[in-house]
Amino acid sequence: MRNLRRNAPTVNAGSMADIAFLLLIFFLVTTTISADKGILRKLPNKCVEPPCDITINDRNILKVFVNKENKIMIEDDAIIELSELKDILINFIDNNGEKTCDYCNGKQLLTSSDKPSEAIISLKHDAQTNYGMFISVQDEVSKAYLELRTAYAKSVFNKTPEELSKDELEQVKKAYPFILSEVKVERN
Repeated sequence: MRNLRRNAPTVNAGSMADIAFLLLIFFLVTTTISADKGILRKLPNKCVEPPCDITINDRNILKVFVNKENKIMIEDDAIIELSELKDILINFIDNNGEKTCDYCNGKQLLTSSDKPSEAIISLKHDAQTNYGMFISVQDEVSKAYLELRTAYAKSVFNKTPEELSKDELEQVKKAYPFILSEVKVERN
């Protein structure tokens, strides 16, 4: 008998790399990458003319702190639920402590802001605060201002915010300016 050498059947894999490369290019070109959006905030203008520091009445600052257990504290002592925050913010901003705001509906408490244009929300959080909780608190602040601005737009212009002209929208923003102070977080 003769010695027959059998060649094992082989698959030509030379074009496999080309096919894989083409598939990779196809998926890169056809895949959409969702762009994450951040929190829309307008930074204050840089102070160019002194005095750049002003004295603010303590009653015009509402201190909100989120600790490492994700609990919300108001004025360093009262622990509240997230669902309560929006109403507390609205009552603080719309207080009309000076009794000079003709569009405010506040209770005119001596412990809350003088008027909406002077109300400052000071937001501080612990370095170990859950990011989701921090964003939820930011959302509640935005909801409070949106509710106040919507009510103002309906009472003054009889329109929703979407229907306002650019000048009317500026007037609404001037009546209820969004003033948020975020305190720098110290990491140990």
